[in-house]
Amino acid sequence: MQKRYVIAGVVIVVLAVVAWFALGESSIEYADVERAQRLGKTVQVVGTWVKEEGSAYDEHGNLFTFHMNDEKGKRVFVELHGAKPNNFEIATSIVVRGRMEGSTFKATNVLTKCPSKYEGQPATTVAS
Repeated sequence: MQKRYVIAGVVIVVLAVVAWFALGESSIEYADVERAQRLGKTVQVVGTWVKEEGSAYDEHGNLFTFHMNDEKGKRVFVELHGAKPNNFEIATSIVVRGRMEGSTFKATNVLTKCPSKYEGQPATTVAS
């Protein structure tokens, strides 16, 4: 009977350690470009696409590139190995996930926030 409790205790401790590491790996913090450079680890940066700089997609290398400004106005060159995200041109903001390598942000994922069809419309009142 005691052996069963010891085995159950060991299993619970192992599962707790695995859960702790899994949660630690999944939590990625938000940062600005300067903090991303200092940390040198995977972060998320919120910003806007610099339309004047354009964007490019290299079909042979499957590489999408563009410039973005973070929320503090710091400009960075972004490389994403993958296709251009949907609605990229009309996005009001962009969230890039990845890490800084030198002066380039190597993104593993780019999320776009598009304007809502409900933004900027006057509220309607219902007459009773």
